[in-house]
Amino acid sequence: MSEKRDVRSGITLSRHNYGKCGVRLVKVFRDTERHEVMELDVAVTLEGDFGASYTVGDNTSLLATDTMRNTVYALAKERLTSSIEEFGLVLVDHFLKIGPTVQQARVDITSVPWGRIEVDGKPHDHSFVQEAGERLATVSGSEDGSRRFEAGLDGLTVMKTTQSGWQDFFRDEYTTLPDTDDRILATVVTARWEYGDCPDLDYDQLWAGVRDRLLSAFTDHYSPSVQNTLYRMGRAVLEEFGEIEKIHLSFPNKHHLLYDLGRFGLENEGVIFQATDEPYGLIEGTVERTS
Repeated sequence: MSEKRDVRSGITLSRHNYGKCGVRLVKVFRDTERHEVMELDVAVTLEGDFGASYTVGDNTSLLATDTMRNTVYALAKERLTSSIEEFGLVLVDHFLKIGPTVQQARVDITSVPWGRIEVDGKPHDHSFVQEAGERLATVSGSEDGSRRFEAGLDGLTVMKTTQSGWQDFFRDEYTTLPDTDDRILATVVTARWEYGDCPDLDYDQLWAGVRDRLLSAFTDHYSPSVQNTLYRMGRAVLEEFGEIEKIHLSFPNKHHLLYDLGRFGLENEGVIFQATDEPYGLIEGTVERTS
């Protein structure tokens, strides 16, 4: 991506990109009487030699963002058949080939989960209910043929009602929070992980496996801090899945405060809590391999 310099003013256009966001796509698979459904939110970002459009209004080398939207829907007809990572690669390859001055392309996909409604204990063939926890994927590529895959999840709310504490922390003149060795730990898990150079991965199976491992690691220990739980969950994923190079986790602390029932003459034995969203702690970290 070249710079566009205005010699007269000494002002330079440096990094620039453009694309189309919020492309909402639903595909219904009707090959059999038992339908399948996928709902995606797709964002396309292109980088390249687009400077003339910015500096002098010359659009001759730019693909319209409206065309990007149309491309997502058109290619989904035949090419959205398996994982969202593979569909992302289809889109990246297409935009790198078709864009006259495109040098890099990135496609971000969010998959909204739909599960089957059960009727009398049996999953219905064509009726669905939206589930929690979105699936994420990012596929990026350059004109030199390099490709990169990332995956993730968002909106996965978890809670443990005991086996969590926060004590022996640093105190200063403004500290009022008491130590506790028994509290509710609740958060909304956002995770992003990067795959190494491993061809022909089963992205669907890997995503499901990572999700399950994150959940099991959340449960299997006493948590002295959200920070420690974050690290243990990330480490558990890397230990089980050699295909993953690193994982980034973001945990907003969903506070649950023991409510004072004493003013009503009632005891509160750790059963009534006030859930509060703001302000909240935010704990983030990346766990990665060292070699």
